[in-house]
Amino acid sequence: MQDTGVTASAPADASADAGVRLHGGIDLGSTGVKMLVIDDRGTEIASAQVPTPWRVGEGGTTDIDADDLLATVRSLVGLVDAQLAPLTAAPLTSLAVAGMGETGILIDAAGRAVAPGFAWFDPRGWEQIEEFPDAVRTEFAGRTGLPLGAQVSVAKLAWLRDQGTSLAGLRWLDLPEFVVAALGGDVALELSLASRTGLLDQDSGAAWPAMLDALGVDADLLPPLRGGGLPWGTASDAFGPRLAGAALTVAGHDHLVAAQANGTLDADGYHVSLGTAEVLLRVLDEPLGFAARQRLADALINEVRHVVPGKHVLVAGVKTGLLLRRALHAAGISDRAGRDALDAAVMALPYEGELPAGAIEVTGARNDDGLLRLTLHTEASPAEIFGAVLRHSNDEVAALIEAMDREVAPATRSTLTGGWAGMASVRRARAEVLPDPSLSTREQDVAWGAADMARRLVSASAPS
Repeated sequence: MQDTGVTASAPADASADAGVRLHGGIDLGSTGVKMLVIDDRGTEIASAQVPTPWRVGEGGTTDIDADDLLATVRSLVGLVDAQLAPLTAAPLTSLAVAGMGETGILIDAAGRAVAPGFAWFDPRGWEQIEEFPDAVRTEFAGRTGLPLGAQVSVAKLAWLRDQGTSLAGLRWLDLPEFVVAALGGDVALELSLASRTGLLDQDSGAAWPAMLDALGVDADLLPPLRGGGLPWGTASDAFGPRLAGAALTVAGHDHLVAAQANGTLDADGYHVSLGTAEVLLRVLDEPLGFAARQRLADALINEVRHVVPGKHVLVAGVKTGLLLRRALHAAGISDRAGRDALDAAVMALPYEGELPAGAIEVTGARNDDGLLRLTLHTEASPAEIFGAVLRHSNDEVAALIEAMDREVAPATRSTLTGGWAGMASVRRARAEVLPDPSLSTREQDVAWGAADMARRLVSASAPS
């Protein structure tokens, strides 16, 4: 769990030498929007975080207004600018934006948003995907590498269409690409994010014609496709002088950017990101093919493109963070101190808890669920309940690992990142199911990874 209030911090000895360039990374996360600035050496100079401005409705519906998103990014830039002001007046040399998958914005020919963006866990679209042609439903996982469900972007596009939004003449941008375009960059799609939409054929790397037909659109819905970390234009002064002139890029899907930041690009380890969604990431040197993608989708596992050119990844999701957050709220805990106290109470218990087996029943961690359901057959403390939620998510993680191990050789180690990994009880639980787990040393892997991609974007032209 990450704090949801506005935060800003800088290293105690932070300094920006006159000749050192600055590079920024923005992470559009499910809980918070983060920005981090590093110098040419990779030293963190400044960072800040503000809450993601979701609008929550009935039945778990959750969306974001494009203007609210851009206002949030402006405020974040302002916080970082205030930290940098005593150190240097120099503008950023480069900036990269990473973020969550599935959520995107439809824009018109002038670049204006015509609809909100839907959270990846928003349930809208179930009825629409049931109406997709049989051939599309049958081939969906093998073609796109994704299980067919309301989480994929095409479900939300179909929902908008059925609510009266004409898709003709519109273009789709994932959130990071939308923000980069608003900063003055190109209108283009990044491959790892486009892989989350359900619009892309993983074998060809282009739009899947049958899916476009099912939506009633043509390939113009997708702007040009581009690899993560490539040039995306130059920032205007629309977000202030600190960003004006910065070389822009889209870093890609947040979990993949975090993995790259940690150097976990080899094929024998898991990168485990414990945010609102818990994601197990496994890098592949080449795609597994149509049949394997179909089998993996049956276990709700994705096989899609990495931010690294030529690489693919297995992405297995569990809604652990969502359930843990709801367990905290049910216990009346909404701050870091309360969370830390609960963590200590859970650690005072054995991993299995002290209640009889079956005393607490938990469901909801599957990636196609996310609704925390508790059945208490006896009185139970918040610590016992929290521990039960962790054990339930462990069961789901173990099932995902078993499914991946049927397709590729078992992993030998794991790297844990994300806000929830800061809890000792979470780390203890995952040590029960993950091979040789270790904890990332960075607090903001995604933002740092994006900033590092921004740095590398301009390194080729940097003076030696």
